[in-house]
Amino acid sequence: MSYGKSYGRRRYLKPSVFWSIRQGFPSWLSPVLTTLSLLVPVIIWCFLSYGGFVNPKFLPTPTATLATGIDMLRTEALFADIAASFLMVLAGFIAAAVVGIPVGLAMGTFYSMDGLLGGFFRTVRYAPINAFVPLIIIWAGLGESPKIIIIFLGIVFYNATMISDAVKFIPDETLNVAYTLGATRRDLLFRVILPATLPNIIDALKLNVAGAWNFLIISELIAAQKGLGFKIIYSQRFLQTDKVLFCILVILAIGLATDLFFKLIFRLCLPWAESKTS
Repeated sequence: MSYGKSYGRRRYLKPSVFWSIRQGFPSWLSPVLTTLSLLVPVIIWCFLSYGGFVNPKFLPTPTATLATGIDMLRTEALFADIAASFLMVLAGFIAAAVVGIPVGLAMGTFYSMDGLLGGFFRTVRYAPINAFVPLIIIWAGLGESPKIIIIFLGIVFYNATMISDAVKFIPDETLNVAYTLGATRRDLLFRVILPATLPNIIDALKLNVAGAWNFLIISELIAAQKGLGFKIIYSQRFLQTDKVLFCILVILAIGLATDLFFKLIFRLCLPWAESKTS
């Protein structure tokens, strides 16, 4: 009897706001938690700097960093450096998208293209880009081109492989239904595969634009005379930590704005889809 009674019992999950698995979540709570996660590092920074726990040469206070940044904007043409870095990242990012998207679609759609290009793209993405810097200098010189090439090489292989994997996750049943309804290969590619993969394409681009900003620092090691990466490296030589921190904060602000831009594009162009990235 006791066995039957215990067998008949059912355990129900208690309602939870924080630990619910893909269930209802208050819309107001998400921005609150996001703001809190951004404030915690700032609070720690204030505690260590204002409390005198770290030498100001190594960790200046937020107010000192902000004052230095305002002075840089006024006297050191920081706006020109921001524009130069943004344009380089934009150029490398667009080139990587123009190449990576069709290659990824081709690798995910056709076994022949996956066999021809897949092994190369999946292998080369592990290569450290900074190891190619001397060769890129030899091949492209010391102008703006090598910087764009480094950003391009840093993300194009990830674009292609992520998009290729997204195509492969489309169920075969979906493709077979399209064939049954009389779709040609062209119809299948442009009216089934591309729309189904478009949310993942935007997610991949949103993730990899962060990589583009990371490779910006590497690219501006090449005889640069302007740019945020150049400012960071130049200030680092003279232990001007406040300038370094402000340039990093500028990059973070641009990255946050870029992320919000991609979310807006996603909502406007694909209101029916759910983004897989945050």
